[in-house]
Amino acid sequence: MRPTTAFPLLLAIALASGSPANAAVKVVTTTQDLASLVSEVGGADVQVDAIARGYQDPHFVEAKPSFILKLHRTDLLVAVGRELEIGWLPALVRQCRNNAIQPGAAGYLDASLTAQVLDIPTGQVTRAMGDVHPQGNPHYWLDPENGRRMAAAIRDKLSELDPSHASDFARRFSDFDARLAEAERRWEARLAPFRGTQVVTYHRSWPNFCERFGLDVIDYVEPRPGIPPSPAHVLKLIGAIKEAQVRLLLVEPYFDLKTPEAIARETGAQVVVLAPSVGGAKGVDDYFALFDYNIGLVLDALGAASH
Repeated sequence: MRPTTAFPLLLAIALASGSPANAAVKVVTTTQDLASLVSEVGGADVQVDAIARGYQDPHFVEAKPSFILKLHRTDLLVAVGRELEIGWLPALVRQCRNNAIQPGAAGYLDASLTAQVLDIPTGQVTRAMGDVHPQGNPHYWLDPENGRRMAAAIRDKLSELDPSHASDFARRFSDFDARLAEAERRWEARLAPFRGTQVVTYHRSWPNFCERFGLDVIDYVEPRPGIPPSPAHVLKLIGAIKEAQVRLLLVEPYFDLKTPEAIARETGAQVVVLAPSVGGAKGVDDYFALFDYNIGLVLDALGAASH
């Protein structure tokens, strides 16, 4: 991102306005998923704002001057990590003139550090492989167990920054943990009859979700991550879907549906547009709603496919 000429004026306004000494901990997250978890743990003791919207591709976010101002004013930055935000976050953090949230500082939290991360390459990564993440697949939040781990990390970081409310953060985390455990039992029970169902996904966004709930990803619309499908790849994929009798083709809302729908017409598979993040569809307003929504769509599609 190029430096903005508007930022010095915005920064001067921010410095002049100041903030109350006893204000809640100000948190900026890179995604709405993280913001939802911060709200669960922080409650009224935090003010949280997310940069990327759930319907956006989080790999590609337009870096705006207003984001720099948010980061300048915040006490804590929580990032997905694993280079998900590599194309836009480092420039924002450098320009925000807030030493407290630089990587390695007390006000920076990489939420991936305690998560189970899949698809970590074992050999050399080259550009010929597409947009492969050398540190593993960054879409780890789509397993609720990782949501629990992320929330625990947020609890610990908030307690470090605001020890006076540590007991409140611990209490809210325990409540979140209990509600999540109950929801996990419900989600797993609903999908249990369909464990082993083979699916195709557009991008490699769903390994954690599919592994957790027993869906078997056999192929991808993208021949390599971030590489648009060629006609030859599409023909090969159509053959593989027919041979395996794949019923579902899972797509994120920010990809063009033209190719997936053409594949579906040729194979009888059903295109299902899932929400990859909180905020990714109407009504998906928190971390629980994200799984309720996606699991509901998968079950509806499987029910339709079985008739």
